[in-house]
Amino acid sequence: MTSTLDTPTPDAARSPLDAAPGFVANYPPFGAWTPDAMPAIEAALDAPPRPDTPLGLYVHVPFCRKRCRFCYFKVYTERPSAEIRAYVEGLAAEAALYARRRVVDGRKLAYVYVGGGTPSYLSGDQIRQLFDGLRASFDWDTTAELTYECEPGTVRPAKMEALAAHGVTRVSLGVESWDEALLELNGRAHGARHIEPAYAMARDAGIPQVNIDLIAGMVGETEATWQAGVERTIALEPDSVTIYQMEIPANTALFRALKGEEDLGGTLADVATRRRWASEAFEALVAAGYTMTSGYTAVRGDPDGKFVYRNALWQGADMIPLGVSAFGQLSGVHIQNDKHLPQWLERVGRGELPVQRGYAMSDDDRLVREVILQLKLGRLDRRPFAAKFGVDIFDVFDGPFRRIERAGFGARDGDVVTLTWDGLMQVDALLPAFFLDVHGGDVQGPFGMAMARRQEVRRGA
Repeated sequence: MTSTLDTPTPDAARSPLDAAPGFVANYPPFGAWTPDAMPAIEAALDAPPRPDTPLGLYVHVPFCRKRCRFCYFKVYTERPSAEIRAYVEGLAAEAALYARRRVVDGRKLAYVYVGGGTPSYLSGDQIRQLFDGLRASFDWDTTAELTYECEPGTVRPAKMEALAAHGVTRVSLGVESWDEALLELNGRAHGARHIEPAYAMARDAGIPQVNIDLIAGMVGETEATWQAGVERTIALEPDSVTIYQMEIPANTALFRALKGEEDLGGTLADVATRRRWASEAFEALVAAGYTMTSGYTAVRGDPDGKFVYRNALWQGADMIPLGVSAFGQLSGVHIQNDKHLPQWLERVGRGELPVQRGYAMSDDDRLVREVILQLKLGRLDRRPFAAKFGVDIFDVFDGPFRRIERAGFGARDGDVVTLTWDGLMQVDALLPAFFLDVHGGDVQGPFGMAMARRQEVRRGA
């Protein structure tokens, strides 16, 4: 999954026919981001970075051969080659604009993530042009991870060789399903016949880590098709497997089909079944020697040092957003780019950062964000939060943690809260209770001063 959302966003406009809470991608919710944040964004760009904060780069490639029926991201299909070339050139120009701002100037990149859309839609020459253009502005000789998303049907040996030559450490293959009929029914551009050759090309090129994405509960999925797909995935022995449970936001073709505006074309499993399928798949992966590193990902072998992008971002790292609709954050300020390709190209062309909206996080917002995102890992230690924010998260979020414990989804033991397996499989449903009340949650803010007063009382002040 990528970091660029079309409008409406999935957490703000989800299908009333899909009762499961949506994937929590960020905080505060995207609906709270507005153009009013522009002064705060400019101030963040012109200020020195926060000490000891890693810097990453997200690059959005919005082009696809087809738009999937469940897709809610900002993508474009059937675009002329001249526009694609202009876009790649625009990414280099946007990178140069960011590199000159004080918050970025001279900093090395800890991670780079190229998502989509379909980044592998680019040709081998365009991939080389992309990386050459970005490297002209950023130093990533010490970058720990460089991820590139690929759609199996667009993978070619020359593309994999170009990725390897430019230091890509992880390729993520959007497999989603191993069933030919399901892929076609759900609007995927690739077929099942493309999966194993694409995987082999990545291996032959020497990419260190190959990830496979699956979706539990696409239209037409059955017990048999899901189990067969999981078995074929395990047999391939990828380095990691990411499984998402199907969502149907309001800006998708499947949402229109569920409302009767289009033909659905098959059955759609209910929320409980989708969750069970994901759980059974992860159980099979664990039995095959994989380790769960979040509620969505199992890693083969030593999990340390993998998914740097995810871990850094969830711990408050900075991230530069490049490309149409891309979002990131700098010094506690969320930033999202213009979502319209012509306007994005025009603004970059005249030397202007194409920012559309954002949100300046308070200390309370930052604390909530890091707590809920890191809870997705299944284990949360309160000590780093005390050192970083000066509060005890077990005190601040006592109510939400008690609800998790009463439901049997997790427990606090000493300094650590650990989710049960069932809690991890539905972690997104647990997170809204941790939101501040102004964003629809159960936590009253601001609580910084209240926490300080409580600590003074405990010290006998």
